[in-house]
Amino acid sequence: MLKEEAAIHLWPGKPPSIANRTMSNDLTIRFVTPDDFKQWFPLWDGYNAFYGRSGPTALSPEITRMTWARFFDAYEPVHGLVAENDGRLVGLAHYLFHRSTTAIAPVCYLQDLFTDESTRGKGVGRALINEVYQQARGAGSPRVYWQTHHTNHTAQRLYDKVAEHSGFVVYRKLF
Repeated sequence: MLKEEAAIHLWPGKPPSIANRTMSNDLTIRFVTPDDFKQWFPLWDGYNAFYGRSGPTALSPEITRMTWARFFDAYEPVHGLVAENDGRLVGLAHYLFHRSTTAIAPVCYLQDLFTDESTRGKGVGRALINEVYQQARGAGSPRVYWQTHHTNHTAQRLYDKVAEHSGFVVYRKLF
């Protein structure tokens, strides 16, 4: 086994090839490419604004640059998917693999999920989640999990259909 193959097997890195999945209504779910930045950024910006990270509380440009760079670094466990419809990006999903004390294989954390407001309720979020599921299965991950704000009732209606609520409450300390 080559060193690169071993790294992919032991820690799910960047996939060796990108296979687009086309959904109904000409929706394609695919990995983000360097050429997507101009269309990805407004989705990223919208996602952050939804969670109150805009204006004085906006993420620093360095965080955005680093997040973007991680998608294309084979040694990073961070991945980016986009939903494309008629040449326009209408959604994003960012996920990462990490070790766990409750599993041998890395688990998958769906960190960011966002769809353009004009496409909400049309299956874009579900298609992105399903592709994250496919990527996690392909990497041998035993589970995918994510969190959302307790007030995000619209998203929770979808989440209740595609996953189970774990019952856990999230605590954090910011530094």
